[in-house]
Amino acid sequence: MKKIAIILVLALAVCCKKEENKNSEKAVVDTKEQLTGIKKEKKDHQIREIKKAEIAPNLDGDMNDPIWNQTQWHPMDQNWIGEFPDFKDFLGRYKMTWTPEALYILVEIKDDTLYDQHKDPLKLWWDDDCVEIFIDADNSGGEHQYNNNAFAYHIALDGNVVDLDSQKKPVLYNNHVRTKRKTEGDVSVWEFELTVYDHTYQEGKTNDPVVLSKNQKLGFAIAYNDNDASKERENFMGSVFVPGEDKNQGWINADIFGTIVLIE
Repeated sequence: MKKIAIILVLALAVCCKKEENKNSEKAVVDTKEQLTGIKKEKKDHQIREIKKAEIAPNLDGDMNDPIWNQTQWHPMDQNWIGEFPDFKDFLGRYKMTWTPEALYILVEIKDDTLYDQHKDPLKLWWDDDCVEIFIDADNSGGEHQYNNNAFAYHIALDGNVVDLDSQKKPVLYNNHVRTKRKTEGDVSVWEFELTVYDHTYQEGKTNDPVVLSKNQKLGFAIAYNDNDASKERENFMGSVFVPGEDKNQGWINADIFGTIVLIE
């Protein structure tokens, strides 16, 4: 009996030592990240290959460009806020392509009510119907709420593009995203031309866009804010599965973005 007790004590000591070493190693890693500013690598998920366009699509709200016949649709079927909508109320999907100068995104939205209650583009922009494009130029993930580690562009029905700047204020980024929308009945087709900027972007300064190239990885997600004449948006439907209860993280945390890989 005494021998068994001694063995148990020794086993417990070994386990405690391993846990101590594990915690010590984690502390070293955390301290290194704080000192160097180097964060843990984002874990890639929802990896999708995006085909290059030999001829850039025309921004006309039509689907007749050659590249759109060569690329596949992806759903916007993840419920980030609100109840899951009836398909008569909302249905969304998108396609993508690229050139060295820009990303191009084709979005088709079935929405029976288009609502724009705030004429000021910088007021409660997320509570109006809008497409939201999330982009992380180096696919690094991490926090980006009030910095340019990544962008969360809200594109309104009138084409205005809004995100928060480093001063925690909403600003227009209309020169980052050009768009054209056509609506027939309850179906809207949006075409976007997105010029990509990385973490070095500074508001009010001259900034060089990222030149896109083969095999480049970018963090990406897309979503739609749906409001059918309520004070606040009723649904927020995204393209990426977000684990946990709080799924409205894209505007803060780029780790939830999927990963796109540019191919030819």
